[in-house]
Amino acid sequence: MAGISATTNVAGFETRLQLLEAGESIRWIIARYMELCDVPQPEFDLAELGALFTEDATWQGIGPEYGEKFGSYNGRDAIVRMLGSHLLPGGPFTANAHVLGEGRINISFPTASGSWIMQQVSAYTDGRQEVVAARITVDFELDGAMARIKTFRTQRLVALSPANLATPH
Repeated sequence: MAGISATTNVAGFETRLQLLEAGESIRWIIARYMELCDVPQPEFDLAELGALFTEDATWQGIGPEYGEKFGSYNGRDAIVRMLGSHLLPGGPFTANAHVLGEGRINISFPTASGSWIMQQVSAYTDGRQEVVAARITVDFELDGAMARIKTFRTQRLVALSPANLATPH
């Protein structure tokens, strides 16, 4: 009996280690995505951004605001072109920063999913400023413990201009 228990414990530890490693990979991927989407970037690398996605990935704006504003992009190359049009010099932002909440992750090898609330503070080339909260929902493909984005969905929850934010009196 001791041999069965020891084998089971080793297998259990290996599974737990894989789950921990996959979770860390997912957190790193989503954090890096947000970091690469901050503007200005001293050395923006579209290839690094693209490497976060699977070759056949989908990026979608969902809900009434983001469905119309962003639409849907299929394939890594289309996603990178769209993101580059927003993030590279000449795009709509003079400054853009993302803050990602803790979120939740569900892992079921060889896939995983996660959901986060993201805050985005933006200044646009036309002088507008905006604070946005959006729900980010992502499906991942796992290759061992390494994650890549398979489907990225963003839905705006609220958007305010800094002038509309409450200030203490």
